[in-house]
Amino acid sequence: MSTPAERPMRTRHRLRELVDEMMASIRVAANDDLWTDEERVKYEADMARIMEQVRLEALRKQSTAG
Repeated sequence: MSTPAERPMRTRHRLRELVDEMMASIRVAANDDLWTDEERVKYEADMARIMEQVRLEALRKQSTAG
């Protein structure tokens, strides 16, 4: 059984893996010209929105932990 202190580390590690996987997919698609210019703009905006939500959640959890 894990301790409460270990859980945030596992969660952050999994989140980091997910972000890395998303970024790798984006790089492959961008390099292979799989997206139209309009699709690329949409996906970049989606990624910016997702990353902002991740950042805000991380800051919120950090402020409640301390």
